[in-house]
Amino acid sequence: MHYTEYGNPAGKPVVYCHGVPGSPYEASIFDAPAREQCLRILCFDRFAIDPSITGADYHRHTAQAISETVQGARLDLIGFSLGTHAALEVSALMPGQVRSLHLVCAAAPLDAGDFLDEMAGKAVFSLAQRSPGLFQWLVKWQALLAKRAPQMLFRMLFASARGQDRERVKSPEFRALICQVLQQCFAQGASGYTRDIQQYLKPWSAKVFTCETDVCLWHGTEDNWSPFAMSAYMAERFSRKARIERMEGFSHYSCLYAAAPMICARIASE
Repeated sequence: MHYTEYGNPAGKPVVYCHGVPGSPYEASIFDAPAREQCLRILCFDRFAIDPSITGADYHRHTAQAISETVQGARLDLIGFSLGTHAALEVSALMPGQVRSLHLVCAAAPLDAGDFLDEMAGKAVFSLAQRSPGLFQWLVKWQALLAKRAPQMLFRMLFASARGQDRERVKSPEFRALICQVLQQCFAQGASGYTRDIQQYLKPWSAKVFTCETDVCLWHGTEDNWSPFAMSAYMAERFSRKARIERMEGFSHYSCLYAAAPMICARIASE
């Protein structure tokens, strides 16, 4: 399974589960702080997995690839946005191997509360739920935009930016990063992205909230992609006490940027 590596190649292994839309290039945000803290950041390209592999097999495939890559060593997991679902499912399949879980802007199951009305992606998730066929066409159109007009897709995605994200979108460096993420996201077409959305919308494994590892949730108070209430809900579900880092004034990506060096420092000190 293909992965991209950041930080220190000889450092403590940390697996980053990218968002949706997302790609391994998203983890480049962790490159500098990971080098400083002697961490090896690995981000696996989930969207490149054979589209016929779905359900529990999809998560088992990912967990096996991770374990083989780190040769059974203990590791830490970071999940961002919808990537938190993948991080939780994978962690549940690797008992005793995951030291800590850091979930940034966690996206909770939609059937767990009245979250949808507060989400900027409400129309997309609603379409995926009620009309999978139309959703497939939407994703194919997004894939075409990512290839031909990534700046246009960027503007559409961030039209409702709030909090510190409104400042972040003005940065040419951030625009370049997200446009590259979008192009990577749809490089193999729409199947990988579609599968992750469908996996997220289906019932989650009950065991994802019974993990015995340390869990920390990092969430911006102004996040309108995955509302803060999602992390509050998830913190209550874990069988052992989870810590919430409330990031005042931050939204979605601005929270990820702010949390990255703090997460790296905490993992390095453990």
